[in-house]
Amino acid sequence: MGILIGLERVGHEWPGKRVLDDQTIGINEGERIGIVGRNGDGKSTLLEIVGHVLEPDAGTVTWRRGITVGYLGQADDLDDGDPVRRAIFGDVPEYTWASDARIRAILDELVGDLDLDGLVGELSGGQRRRVDLCRVLCHTWDVILMDEPTNHLDLAAIEWLAGHLRRRWPAGEGALLVVTHDRWFLDEVCEHMWEVHDRRIEPFEGGYSAYIQQRVERERQAAVMEERRQNTLRKELNWLAHGAKARTSKPRFRVEAARALIANDPPLRNPLELKRLAVSRLGKQVIEMKDVSFTYANGPRVIDGVNWIIGPGDRYGILGANGAGKSTLLALMTGALVPTSGSVKIGASVHFGFMSQHLDALDEKGDWRVLEVLGRYKRSYLVGGKMQSPTQLIERLGFEQLELQNFIKGLSGGQRRRLALLCVILEEPNVLVLDEPGNDLDTDMLAVMEDILDSWPGTLLVVSHDRYLMERVTDDQFALLDGHVRHVPGGVDEYLRLLGEKGSDAEPVTTNEPQADGPSRPIESGLSNQERRELKKRFDAVSRRLEKTAGEPERLRADMASVDASDYAALMAAQEALDACLAEREALEDEWLELSDRLGIE
Repeated sequence: MGILIGLERVGHEWPGKRVLDDQTIGINEGERIGIVGRNGDGKSTLLEIVGHVLEPDAGTVTWRRGITVGYLGQADDLDDGDPVRRAIFGDVPEYTWASDARIRAILDELVGDLDLDGLVGELSGGQRRRVDLCRVLCHTWDVILMDEPTNHLDLAAIEWLAGHLRRRWPAGEGALLVVTHDRWFLDEVCEHMWEVHDRRIEPFEGGYSAYIQQRVERERQAAVMEERRQNTLRKELNWLAHGAKARTSKPRFRVEAARALIANDPPLRNPLELKRLAVSRLGKQVIEMKDVSFTYANGPRVIDGVNWIIGPGDRYGILGANGAGKSTLLALMTGALVPTSGSVKIGASVHFGFMSQHLDALDEKGDWRVLEVLGRYKRSYLVGGKMQSPTQLIERLGFEQLELQNFIKGLSGGQRRRLALLCVILEEPNVLVLDEPGNDLDTDMLAVMEDILDSWPGTLLVVSHDRYLMERVTDDQFALLDGHVRHVPGGVDEYLRLLGEKGSDAEPVTTNEPQADGPSRPIESGLSNQERRELKKRFDAVSRRLEKTAGEPERLRADMASVDASDYAALMAAQEALDACLAEREALEDEWLELSDRLGIE
């Protein structure tokens, strides 16, 4: 297996921040590599350096002679005056590519709804992205570099792209280097991971799930070593402070040893966390939709005869293709839109916390500073048993003190998303509505947000194309198909199957691509990626149920103690309720243990 691209002692610095320092690493033939790391740590910079789009400040990048490299950046270089077909194929004659079944399949999937003779300048942002992705995939490359390829793609298109990249080259040939925050995509496509952090590139074997396991183990080992170092340091400092009184000086080697321990104090990774804040009380009625339909002026019917009841504590995910009407459905549910017909009843105690896909609330405050936005909220909140200010909370989400003076319009996409999420939570809502909450967030921040949502005690409604996030934080999924809401007990897999059945009348397209061995590769535990996700989803649901019922037996015992001893019927009813509660918790605990064992959770 030969090396295709080599980086030797590469370093690069942007104004005010060095992102890479003296890094040497290579891309071998047959490797499928995912790049992860916090926003701003240099993932896109690394990809541009590998692709010769950016010249590094130090070091060299060497391509093997004769290889071809395809590059998909976050921003395209398409010419607005070009027809779509020219943007994709350049000057290649049509008979050359039109006769290739593989290329026709790519075109049908990504730009089948576009006019190939239409101008690029007339396309929306999402359509331009699909044209640029099509440009890369329709050509033959030895190496493909992709920066956020799943942006603007819906769940079905993301699954298609993962399958295409898995089958694109025979085993041991070609190479893929991809930057993405879509963890499901990383697990499906990648067999190696690079984490960019603290100016270095750290390689890991396996996909995203294996990377997380290895990273946790490495951090555990580092914590053990650090604890030993701290113990040694405490002993040395204690000896220096409380040595024999008769001595007028300490042995010089002991002083130097203590200084060395202090000097070698390793820099800590920036921890991201935000524990749950309080929420206002939620009554029995949340949202009730009866025969709700909605039609935009002079447009088609988007929502058609929806009947749906959302209760307290429900955690629902809403699935649907781009343009299916998911955001419209959320607007109807929250009262932002009035239905064309039917009715929407919202409970009197409902307090919505809504984060829109485009962060509209922050867009209106582009000339505000971060501190000014946070100044609109209460001065302190009870978090984890301690009173904390909004500025302290935003720092726990990765903001630095100096960044609090920045204007909203100057923030990165990830920073804006983090600030918007905190602002929603600071309103202390009891119904949380999130429209594409994972956009622009790195994998670490996505994990933080999922931890927040895992312990969310109110009602949760989520629209997202991030399959990993959707299956992690919601208990049930509903699909919006042809304007109707349909429960999909099988989750994303069932939704994609329904989409496939819906389009089964179309003429199938055959390709000359080699077929994959199966839908997913097993990981070290023996579980497939799909099986692991299903088990993790069930494990999280059981954990939440155990947490919610933790104090229930004690409450029922207290109720039984207050019953009149002569009222045998009431005592029997109280005892039956207690027995049922204990039986339920015992069953949940057994299931929790079984799931934790299968998932390898200690």
